[in-house]
Amino acid sequence: MTAKKGTASKKSPVGSNSAPTSEELIKFYKDMLLIRRFEERAGQLYGMGLIGGFCHLYIGQEAVVVGLQACTNPGDTLVTSYRDHGHMLACGMDPKGVMAELTGRATGYSRGKGGSMHMFSREKGFFGGHGIVAAQVPIGTGLAFAHKYKGDGGLCMAYMGDGAFNQGQVYESLNMASLWNLPVLYVVENNKYGMGTSVERASASTDLASRGQPYNVKTMTVDGMDVIAVREAGMEAVEYMRAGNGPVLMEAKTYRYRGHSMSDPAKYRTKEELQKMRVDHDPIEQLRQVLINKKLMDDDAFKALDKDIKDVVIEAAEFAQTSPEPDPSELWTDIIIAA
Repeated sequence: MTAKKGTASKKSPVGSNSAPTSEELIKFYKDMLLIRRFEERAGQLYGMGLIGGFCHLYIGQEAVVVGLQACTNPGDTLVTSYRDHGHMLACGMDPKGVMAELTGRATGYSRGKGGSMHMFSREKGFFGGHGIVAAQVPIGTGLAFAHKYKGDGGLCMAYMGDGAFNQGQVYESLNMASLWNLPVLYVVENNKYGMGTSVERASASTDLASRGQPYNVKTMTVDGMDVIAVREAGMEAVEYMRAGNGPVLMEAKTYRYRGHSMSDPAKYRTKEELQKMRVDHDPIEQLRQVLINKKLMDDDAFKALDKDIKDVVIEAAEFAQTSPEPDPSELWTDIIIAA
């Protein structure tokens, strides 16, 4: 991990940034495994025609949101892009409600009208899923402004992909957040491909975090496939922001195993590249080895946990498939009709 404030390279004081406890490590594993199994089942339901529209899976990137959510407090907020199911689950949203929304059912978080890219949970501090590329970044800046204006001690985590990071509104947001000292963590989930275009072809410099330096924003780069490293970087960033020092830009270097969306065959990368990431850098397997080495879990415990999580996901899928579709009257709710 590297960290910078503007052009300096000084790390913030570590303070409360202690190593995760045994209980936290087990929770990280459980949370990442839930996201992985949930996304696998969502992919199956999409293939069966039970999920319509777009569907972007988070498989491979689980360590980013799980590590960073471990650094938040109640009252903090989160906003992200359309690759959002993992963020919902990490926030504590009910898998049944998420799956029901994916399948367009009335019991979903947006009553079946939002689908994969547009569901919200005010009580969990989750302000979407957004289908417009980078649209969530100024929204996250606004949420951070609200935290500061209200003096509630909260902060916002605004996630985006490496493709979205080339959008102009990102830099307007960085400038404004730095100018006003807003408590916002801009997280660039660099999975190496914006749709089908590699970051090397889309960005003049592949050091994405360095783009925050002209705005005097503290910058960090972290291995996004290592949940412990993400959590460490997140604790440092959160402490820095809660001390009133302004925004942080974090580049999490990660990787998605599936295509950009369910309709993407991902022919722009080799099978060897994908296999190497799975074998050498899988976030769940890396943490599994840590738990084994620390003698915190054995094979029986892993198998039992996997079964429990699969049961949760099966229950969510069954709930979704047996829930009613929205009443036609829902067409006229949550809209503004001009006079």
